[in-house]
Amino acid sequence: MRAYVLTRYGDARAMEFRDVPDPTPGDEEVLIRVRAAGLNPVDYKIREGKLRLINRLRLPIVAGSELSGVVEGVGPGVSRFAVGDRVFSRVDKHKLGAYAPYATVHQSIVAKMPATLDFAAAAGLPLAGLTALQALRDELAVKAGDNVFISGGAGGVGTLAIQLAAWMGANVATTASPRGADLVRSLGAGTVIDYRSERFKDLLSGYDGAFDLTGGQDLIDSFDILRRGSRTVSIAGMPDATTARLDLDAGPLLTAALAVASAKIHLQARRRGVGYRYLFMHPSGADLDVLADLVDKGHLRPLIDRVFPFADLAAAFTHLEQGHAKGKVVVQL
Repeated sequence: MRAYVLTRYGDARAMEFRDVPDPTPGDEEVLIRVRAAGLNPVDYKIREGKLRLINRLRLPIVAGSELSGVVEGVGPGVSRFAVGDRVFSRVDKHKLGAYAPYATVHQSIVAKMPATLDFAAAAGLPLAGLTALQALRDELAVKAGDNVFISGGAGGVGTLAIQLAAWMGANVATTASPRGADLVRSLGAGTVIDYRSERFKDLLSGYDGAFDLTGGQDLIDSFDILRRGSRTVSIAGMPDATTARLDLDAGPLLTAALAVASAKIHLQARRRGVGYRYLFMHPSGADLDVLADLVDKGHLRPLIDRVFPFADLAAAFTHLEQGHAKGKVVVQL
C-alpha cells in the first residue's frame, strides 16, 4: 500500500509517500480501512524531532495520529468491534500509522464513530477532543459556574475546548483574531479578547483555571489571571516531571531532566500562588465514546477548516503550519 512515511527528522521533505507492506492485526487489534485522517501540530513537531526525547520512534514509520474508517478485520481476542463497524481513533503514540489506506489499532483505543458525523468530521475529533476533555475534566475539574480561560480558542483544540467547557457550565473567556471572534462566540465563549490589540491579563482576574494552547508569553500571563490555588494546564509550554510520571511512564532520568527544564515555569507559577501542569493526552476508547455521545446529542460539533485529498498531504501540512486554520485540517482517502 502507498503510505505517507516519516523517513527522518527534519523539514517537510522528511515525510514522503512510499510503498509499505499491508498491516495485519495482532492480538486485540482491529484492522481499519482508513477513510480520513486528521492533521495536528504534534505531527509536524514529531517530524521536526522536537519530541525525540519523550517519544522515541523507530524510523522510517508511517506517520499520522488520528483516523476514521471501517473495520476490515479483527485479530484474536477482539470483542468490541466487528467487520463493517464505522470507527475512529487516536492511534498509539509509539506506533502512529494513520496516513495510510489501512491501519491496525488496539481495540482499547478505538470507538464507534458518532452516528451524526461523516468520516472527515470524525477524523478531526479524536486527538483534539481527547486533549480538551482530559484537560478540562481531569486536570482542571471544571464545574458549573467556574470562570475558565482558554487561549487561542479558534484552533482545532480550542474550538472543542470552548464547547466542552460551556457544556460543563463554565463561563469561558478566550483569545481570537477579529476573523475568529464570531466563531468562538458561537461555540460558547462569553468573553472574547482580540489578541492583536489587547492583553488578556489586563482584562481578566480571579479565574478558576486556564487551558493554555498557545504557549510563550500567553502561558506566563495566564498565571496572573488566576485565583490563588488554581492552575494552568498547557499543551504548548514545557513538559514537566508530572508529565513524565503520569503521561509518559518515564524513568528517573527523563523525569529529572524535565523537572529541571520546567523549573523556571514552575517558579513563576508558585510566585503567583498557582500551579502548572503540561498535559500529554492519552488515547482512550472510553473517552472517545464520551465524545461521540456528546456529538450525537448536539452538545459538541467538530469544526473542519479544510479537507484535502490524501495525495495532497504535503499541501495540507503547509496549510496547517501557516497557523491560520479555524478548526481541523483533514485528508480524505
